[in-house]
Amino acid sequence: MTYWLQELQQKRWEYCSGLDMVKWDSRASPTPGDFSKGLVARDNSDVICPHPDASAEEARNVLAVEAAPGELVGEAAAHQPAPGHPNPVNFSFKQWGAELKNSMSSFRPGRGHGDSRKSVFYTNEEWELLDPNLKDLEESMAQEERKKPAPEGNKGKRPLKDMIGSYRNRHVSGEPSADGASAGGAPKPSAELQLQVQSQQEELARLRKDLSSQKELVRLLQQTVRSSQYDKYFASSRLSEGVPEDALGLLHRKDDQILGLSGQLERLSLERDGLQQEARTLKGKVGELSEQLGMLVETIQAKDEVIMKLSRRLSEGADGTPSAAGVPGSPAPASREQLELDRLKDNLQGYKTQNKFLNKEILELSALRRNAERRERDLMAKYSSLEAKLCQIESKYLILLQEMKTPVCSEGRGPSRDVIAQLLEDALQVEGPEQPEQAFVKPHLVSEYDIYGFRTVPEDDEEEKLVAKVRALDLKTLYLTENQEVSTGVKWENYFASTMNREMACSPELKSLIRAGIPHEHRSKVWKWCVDLHTRKFKDSTKPGYFQTLLQKALEKQNPASKQIELDLLRTLPNNKHYSCPTSEGVQKLRNVLLAFSWRNPDIGYCQGLNRLVAVALLYLEQEDAFWCLVTIVEVFMPRDYYTKTLLGSQVDQRVFRDLMSEKLPRLHAHLEQHSVDYTLITFNWFLVVFVDSVVSDILFKIWDSFLYEGPKVIFRFALALFKYKEEEILKLQDSMSIFKYLRYFTRTILDARKLTSISFGDLNPFPLRQIRNRRAYHLEKVRLELTELEAIREDFLRERDTSPDKGELVSDEEEDT
Repeated sequence: MTYWLQELQQKRWEYCSGLDMVKWDSRASPTPGDFSKGLVARDNSDVICPHPDASAEEARNVLAVEAAPGELVGEAAAHQPAPGHPNPVNFSFKQWGAELKNSMSSFRPGRGHGDSRKSVFYTNEEWELLDPNLKDLEESMAQEERKKPAPEGNKGKRPLKDMIGSYRNRHVSGEPSADGASAGGAPKPSAELQLQVQSQQEELARLRKDLSSQKELVRLLQQTVRSSQYDKYFASSRLSEGVPEDALGLLHRKDDQILGLSGQLERLSLERDGLQQEARTLKGKVGELSEQLGMLVETIQAKDEVIMKLSRRLSEGADGTPSAAGVPGSPAPASREQLELDRLKDNLQGYKTQNKFLNKEILELSALRRNAERRERDLMAKYSSLEAKLCQIESKYLILLQEMKTPVCSEGRGPSRDVIAQLLEDALQVEGPEQPEQAFVKPHLVSEYDIYGFRTVPEDDEEEKLVAKVRALDLKTLYLTENQEVSTGVKWENYFASTMNREMACSPELKSLIRAGIPHEHRSKVWKWCVDLHTRKFKDSTKPGYFQTLLQKALEKQNPASKQIELDLLRTLPNNKHYSCPTSEGVQKLRNVLLAFSWRNPDIGYCQGLNRLVAVALLYLEQEDAFWCLVTIVEVFMPRDYYTKTLLGSQVDQRVFRDLMSEKLPRLHAHLEQHSVDYTLITFNWFLVVFVDSVVSDILFKIWDSFLYEGPKVIFRFALALFKYKEEEILKLQDSMSIFKYLRYFTRTILDARKLTSISFGDLNPFPLRQIRNRRAYHLEKVRLELTELEAIREDFLRERDTSPDKGELVSDEEEDT
């Protein structure tokens, strides 16, 4: 109970300490432990954490109630069997557990050396002290299978099987067993260990016997070799005297036999070494099994000792007389005074622990109260500042209204102009890093950059500044409204908790979570998983370091795409601080990924639009992962020829989108056709760069979340949803110029990502992918025929121009004048 109370205390302390973290951005701070990838990982310096109270932490550590090293707590305690029914004996259960713990601690590893690891065991017959060693146990186990149980008169040392059987019977019945009950069979684990030891010993004896025979054979072979060498030497001395040919042949055969025996000798030596190694291994296994057996025996002895002591106390409590009074060699029973003293000591220790815990609880509650009071003071100061600023603004507006009530005839600079200029200056003020301490008592201002690094308020045009400021305030209002409901972050935390011990996998639950939007702190992890899921077949077929190899090749040798890549680097996302200047960190990473891809796919090389795809991916992924993200988009998601020079796949998708517009939004499609507005000129870029620079950043990354998981069908869904979102406003426009002008910027006015997602994945259903594939195949043939006809017309024109008789006769006016 103390352990669980301490855990609850710690969790409460961590939670309340987390409330003190002050966040001044318009979004929740990413968790440093979860989010560690991409360019936005460097922008986590906007969390202000209060310094912990050193004295409070020190006091908490001093007053911490430590659990005993041998105690089972947490899951280990939960898995233990429930204790039996309490016996009506006047002694403390805590004392019982303490004795068991002390008995067990004597043979724990590292708790003693030599004789201190031995445990005593009292038999139930004469309470005789036994102190068996490992050698005696092995001998008794070896004799158990061949001999019958020892006679009654021999009660000095009992076999292990009898001891284990008696312990088992006593454990079941809860009473000390008689001598007859202790003669039962051994438990299965001990019998298995005994059989294993016997089999290992038999195997070791057989190997020793084989080894001795092999040694004898080697000795004989060595003698044979020596004799053969002597015969060979003796025979060679007589060759000069003239030896018959049959004798020479015999000598050659002997030589061959000698060589064969030598080879056999070497093989036998190798076999001997292998057998010796195997014998050493078996000896080690036998030693390990013996050690495990010894530990098991000591455990059983310790438990038997505790059980027998408790049985004596039971009998003393029931009869009032010691049960082992007449047994020689048994220890004297503890008196009632000693039991009462032990109980009082146990209670005293319990009260000390309880007092320590309560002191720690008082300390923590005092610290939490002080933190709550400090937060309350800070909030009151912030409220006062807001109220004061509101009064100032109301006063300025009253002055402005009073001045504007009476017309000013003079064109000079009057008081009203000064007030208007001051109001505009206050309204356009953004939060800067030079006054971090004042931000604590001032109302939240709009940050210069959002959490993705995009500039929120432009620098030059004053009118655009006002529009951007209003848009940022509306976004903040939507965010604060959404936070009042159940946060998607909680659902994501629960999902990751459920998948802690297994890998992420595609499922309806994950699909619905991704459609609702991935939290900022988890987006890097989920994006990387999506990319790995779609590019697994490519990665399996490439060698390790594939990206670095391509990059090294691109840096050593220029290709035709290098020049165009350099021209587009600073034009990629100029309103993002990670790509705003040549020295920005994202520019070099963007260059590396585009160059590596140009070498991987020379058919495409580089196409304008790829740079924006990589730039968005690099915000949450490292270079290599962003490279594979680009491979996923170009080679897995999009049709072939989507980013080639002809942009064939992009043209096909625009015709498919026109068909879907006529089907899903017939009124709007008819209205646009009536005024001859070709909206595909606007949507073409949506599909090519997946809405980059077309929607606000919050919506853009929610679209990319679903896009990387589900594929290109998401682009059609969100493109239709954008038109449906503003359908009524577009229908009110009655001329082509105003419609086309509205279509160029209307996506930047859509701020409610939740409503847009609901339209995309709810109002537009059903949305089968098979339908898109069929329409793509149909329009692909038509576009190819049109391109073939255009190519034929082009060739005819060039042929006629080359064969024209008037070619070269045209002169300029300057030539005619001269």
